[in-house]
Amino acid sequence: MAASIKVKICGLRDVQSALIAAASGADYTGFVFVEGVRRQLQPEQGAAIVKEFRGLALKRGTVMPKAVGLFRDQDPGWVNDVASEAGLDMVQLCGDEDEAYCAQMRLPIIKQVRIRPDASATEIAGAVDPMTDGGQMVVLDRHDEKVPGGAGVPWEWSITRAVAQREGVLLAGGLTPANVGPMARNISPWGVDVSSGVETDGVKDHAKIRSFIAAVRPA
Repeated sequence: MAASIKVKICGLRDVQSALIAAASGADYTGFVFVEGVRRQLQPEQGAAIVKEFRGLALKRGTVMPKAVGLFRDQDPGWVNDVASEAGLDMVQLCGDEDEAYCAQMRLPIIKQVRIRPDASATEIAGAVDPMTDGGQMVVLDRHDEKVPGGAGVPWEWSITRAVAQREGVLLAGGLTPANVGPMARNISPWGVDVSSGVETDGVKDHAKIRSFIAAVRPA
């Protein structure tokens, strides 16, 4: 397993959990601004968390992961304003945002792509190619008609093998400290993305965050 696999800890809602993720070696920290979801942060709340997180990380000499804000089909002007207010480094678009929408973003983009169980390697590559060719990062997650991401349900990650090793591609969906190591050894993705897999009763579990990153990057 490559030691350089990138890690994104998503759905953070408090400063301490973000600091634990950073100190454990996360490359990206995710903060959700999608309306109506369990992990949603209000703009002012998210901005306060990121500001305090950055300040404490700097004082402690912790390497600062990139702060990513998650949005879904929200007004592009509003997204840009929230991203600026919160001091984000990137935006993750989790809906049906098209090229025209993406062109309005002021920050680098991570685009969520939901993969159907019957998708072929050719279909997956066809969905991912235009994004990676255009300089965007991609999160590959399990397709679910009822849940647009963040459901934490395992799926057949191996069907993405042809594209998962590309720079800027993250695998998500149902990953946990227990299964991320075997998956990473089998597929060697460029990066992994986790939210519910490092929670206990819906709250970020600091021990699980540490264990998840350690499983991806064994000493």
